[in-house]
Amino acid sequence: MEMRMMRAIAPQARGAAAMLSAPLATLLLADPALAQDAAAAPDTGDTAWMLTSTALVLMMTIPGLALFYAGMVRKKNVLATLMQSFFLAALASVIWMVAGYSLAFGEGGAYVGDLSKMFLSGVAENWAAPFTLGSGDAAVAFTIPETVFVMFQMTFAIITPALATGAWADRIKFSALVVFTIFWSLLVYSPVAHWVWHPNGWIFALGALDFAGGTVVHINAGVAGLVGAVMLGKRTGLGHDNMAPYNLAFAVIGAALLWVGWFGFNAGSAGAAGGRAGMAMLVTQVAGAAGVLAWVFAEWIIKGKPSVLGAISGAVAGLVAITPAAGFVLPFPALVIGLIAGLSGFWGATALKHWCGYDDSLDAFGVHGVCGIAGALLTGIFAYGPLSATPAAPDGIAGSFAQFMLQVYAVAATFAFTAIATFIILKVIDLVMGLRVTEEEEREGLDVSLHGERLG
Repeated sequence: MEMRMMRAIAPQARGAAAMLSAPLATLLLADPALAQDAAAAPDTGDTAWMLTSTALVLMMTIPGLALFYAGMVRKKNVLATLMQSFFLAALASVIWMVAGYSLAFGEGGAYVGDLSKMFLSGVAENWAAPFTLGSGDAAVAFTIPETVFVMFQMTFAIITPALATGAWADRIKFSALVVFTIFWSLLVYSPVAHWVWHPNGWIFALGALDFAGGTVVHINAGVAGLVGAVMLGKRTGLGHDNMAPYNLAFAVIGAALLWVGWFGFNAGSAGAAGGRAGMAMLVTQVAGAAGVLAWVFAEWIIKGKPSVLGAISGAVAGLVAITPAAGFVLPFPALVIGLIAGLSGFWGATALKHWCGYDDSLDAFGVHGVCGIAGALLTGIFAYGPLSATPAAPDGIAGSFAQFMLQVYAVAATFAFTAIATFIILKVIDLVMGLRVTEEEEREGLDVSLHGERLG
């Protein structure tokens, strides 16, 4: 592993360091002397790759996710759905700058960061130098400026609440969504990111693996979407009215942008332009492709026809599942993960929600939640030791029953915390201002009733 970002770690901290989670999971443990040599300036190659990756991940939300979701709703809700992703990109950016980044990557303790980096205090002053995350024996030194790290992580904070909106399509108040995003980003997303990706975080120290956001992004968003879908109730007319997508061409374009952007999401989480980024990119492509094939053939066999919607959903399923594993697995396991994800997503988007009776409009939980869980668990089985080897852990982190159980623990903790916290936030909002539009507004369409506009 050729990356040079983590420079020094004390012997007593090596147990946790050997189990690093992305973006820290990918950092090379090296000699302290090398840290001193490299401390003068950022590595330009690593920085250039991270700047590129950041732009790719932002593209996943706007316009990728915006078009993907908008293409799957009815015509009367297309603008409202586009507005959700676009506005949340702006709102989450400001939340991240003001306090989200500090709560996620401030020192803090095992469960949440502190407020030492509110308004990015200290970040701008050191804009031209590499930075260190954490302190004391477990300090992690990066070869990129902290401004780049802040912006890269901001794109993750943007897309996560936007993903959850797919479960609530056609019926949530825009005002309620805005308030929810503010509190959820600060009270749910940032703490979970701290657990998994900060050296002080308890999941980080536990040794559970999450390369690029299986728990932090996909399970987090999927579970939030599920809780919201249950609390909001089913769409008016579901089972009677025509709920067919307005424009699948929009959805295909959105899915394609998501697929391309996912290379920034996964390969960017390597934190540098090196071999691990290359492997993460390769397995991302393999898993996404396998997801398409698995979903399409399952649908073809069961329903008699392969659909365009199934193909793009399968791609997202495979990409979701490989996210926590991308920096830890080889191509053949990635193929297996993608195939399992395609079948799991198909089940989650069809049988599961019908058995349980909830209305996950655009399958936010069925794809992101179910496949995020599958990918996180499969990481514990397929992690390849030499790929994750460091000087502190020469044999790397290999798949095993013990590692699988660590993954189970991390998944269960994230699921439980997100479900409970999301329920509380939504319940308070419902009591204060209401969550759902009226039946009349819903039938008229959110474009007109919430935004006073029509799609032509």
